[in-house]
Amino acid sequence: MRKLRLAYLVTHPIQYQAPLLRQVAAQPDIDLTAFFATDFSARSFKAHDFAQQITWDVPLLEGYAHEVLPRLDRGPPEGIEPILGFWAPLSHGFGRALDRGGFDALWIHGYARWHHWCAIAAARRRGIKVFLRDEATPISARRSALKTFAKRAFFAGLGAGVDGFLAIGTLNRRYYEQNGIDPARISLVPYAVDNAHFRKGALVAASTREQVRAAWGLEPGRPVLLSCGKLIERKRPLQLLEAFARVQADPALRRPCLVFAGDGPLRAEVEARAAALAPGSVKVLGFVPQSQLPVAYDLCDAFILPSGQEAWGLVVNEVMCAGRAVIVSDMVGCAPDLVRPGENGAIFRTDDIDGMAAAIRDVMGDAARLASMGRRSLELIERWSFAEDIAGLRAALARECPGLVAPEPRGAP
Repeated sequence: MRKLRLAYLVTHPIQYQAPLLRQVAAQPDIDLTAFFATDFSARSFKAHDFAQQITWDVPLLEGYAHEVLPRLDRGPPEGIEPILGFWAPLSHGFGRALDRGGFDALWIHGYARWHHWCAIAAARRRGIKVFLRDEATPISARRSALKTFAKRAFFAGLGAGVDGFLAIGTLNRRYYEQNGIDPARISLVPYAVDNAHFRKGALVAASTREQVRAAWGLEPGRPVLLSCGKLIERKRPLQLLEAFARVQADPALRRPCLVFAGDGPLRAEVEARAAALAPGSVKVLGFVPQSQLPVAYDLCDAFILPSGQEAWGLVVNEVMCAGRAVIVSDMVGCAPDLVRPGENGAIFRTDDIDGMAAAIRDVMGDAARLASMGRRSLELIERWSFAEDIAGLRAALARECPGLVAPEPRGAP
């Protein structure tokens, strides 16, 4: 039997997705080719939110076949992060690529782009099965009654061109169902990270924990609350500072430190507010390369993601691989799947500074319980991995392409 030929279409190479694409390409009965509208992220580029040069120090294009589509628009100068939107990046030639590859199925990441709609139409004309994966959830945007009605009408048309929807989690599945998608057409292909990589990285980092603590200017013995992400308003770093200031003097918390791993336009304001609200207890590291994130995760005692809106929050997956408790707002998409209040962390109402402070106290107030929460995080994340991604993808492909791929790899026990 020949392999199933699977095309994957996404705007650009994404550091979180590259390891999964390598695993899909390694399946014995799947022949994968990824198509990108731009490959700017595979090179050094100036990022808008970080206002600095970024070079991902993990391989983005290795281990799977790929092709960069020619662009109709000129895009920004080389080395500048392009604006990604409905029209941009605008590529062409995908229909011809489908013809050349003789593909059986097309997997698209994202539905709110013109060239993705064109790709769906091109695949349907060729009798190619179409699968869609996206991040949208009921909490990912504020929607009026009119917009909600319009969204359902849009999905009625979109659903006619898509054979299977690949849900990244509970809220994403609910979003599809609320917009009229038959649950039988939805497969769970969860948002996951390379668990083994982050687990191994944290274990290696443990041997140099105290040296790193000293290098980062953190006092020995003080518990560390870590926040990792861009210093932008949506991530709520200033609200986190307010909440931290309210709990840092609590004797039960053993004089904690707050560490920001990230950079962005709010950095100067964060540093100024930290000096005023919690002098000597806040450290801003700036941008931390991908390969060094396990070091930060190992160093912390608990992690917090206070975002006002977060489609998922893969950083939560990563830090759970280090066996750490996690605190998130109720506007973080991964909360229903990965955070069990009282078991491995806490969930608070977004923009409720008192509620955030209470969550920090609850999680960090008892050292033994904090350690237990970390172990529970590790247990939970072990069942939310690329293995579940492969299983979900195979199930979806087997349903629509019977005979070409099975729910389990051929020869699997």
